[in-house]
Amino acid sequence: MMKKNIFFLILAFAVLFFSCENEGEKTKIKDPVGVPTLGALPNLTLERVNAADTLTFTGTKVDAGFEASADYFLEAAAAGAEFANSITVWSGVDPASMTTTVAALNTAMLDAGFDDDATSSVEFRLRARLVITSGTGAPGSGENPVEYNSSASTADVTTFGLQRLDLNGAEQVIPGADQNIKSSLGNGIYEGFVKAAAASGFTLDDPESGTSYGASGGALVADGGDPLTPPGDDGWYILTADINPAVLTYNFEEHRIALIGSAMTGNDDGWSADQWMDWNPETGNWEIEITLFDGLMKFRRNGGWAWNMGFVEGDTPGLEGPLQQGGVGNDIPVTAGAYKIIFTIISDAEGYYQIIPQ
Repeated sequence: MMKKNIFFLILAFAVLFFSCENEGEKTKIKDPVGVPTLGALPNLTLERVNAADTLTFTGTKVDAGFEASADYFLEAAAAGAEFANSITVWSGVDPASMTTTVAALNTAMLDAGFDDDATSSVEFRLRARLVITSGTGAPGSGENPVEYNSSASTADVTTFGLQRLDLNGAEQVIPGADQNIKSSLGNGIYEGFVKAAAASGFTLDDPESGTSYGASGGALVADGGDPLTPPGDDGWYILTADINPAVLTYNFEEHRIALIGSAMTGNDDGWSADQWMDWNPETGNWEIEITLFDGLMKFRRNGGWAWNMGFVEGDTPGLEGPLQQGGVGNDIPVTAGAYKIIFTIISDAEGYYQIIPQ
């Protein structure tokens, strides 16, 4: 019996020793954290003839002292604006090679208000957003992400004006707004988000040629035809039009984003009560101002569950954070109040949300 007691006593000390060893090996965040860096910028003289060319930016990851889970955003803003009203040029999880096209950067800059056919001084930076689990000793551990920015790099960016088709007759869908779709490659194919309603059809007018396009039997008709109308419910669509004479086609793709959940009504009826959001072309985000109840919410597309986003499994949701597509049980809890909610689609699988009290 004495030997057995001694054996268990030795075993207990061993367990205590190794527990202390493991506790001592707890991951700690580096102090100071190594911020991400942005490499040399590519040639940013953008020309329509090179619209399909690839622009490659390079960067390095944040160095937190361990392999940190992070989202990265390559941002651009007018020089001296301290990145107010910045545009996202690229987003992802590996900044070693960040690619976009001449056309995509040009379109983003024009949508953000930069002058076309002009040269502007623009600052670029690489922003890292980390969600760090508790126990690392990091500020913002748990539900609140922490962010680190690279130094800003400044370059002259020359933009080119896009060819466009104006929606004539749809202005009342978005009061005071002129809607259009653009041809980023200048090849006669136009695309863009439009907010359309069956009760307010429109023509597509080419301000350069003076041609007005209507619809007939699913095809475009130059200087004739009926107004174009969406095939489904009122709301946001991706409209594509090909005005090349041998083609003359158009297509509406439904792209309506909504909030849904018990926070819409204060009870389970809210899970069938889509609250439709609006696309902001200047920021590339979906937005809504809304009064919510205590409850849960998610984001979904086109009134169905085939595509939906909630908070990332394993995270603790707060007033902002990363999102994942699909998943069960990752509803975002909110407390009653008036909010502005911003939803950023990073990719088909990832997103980011902000809940801003008003």
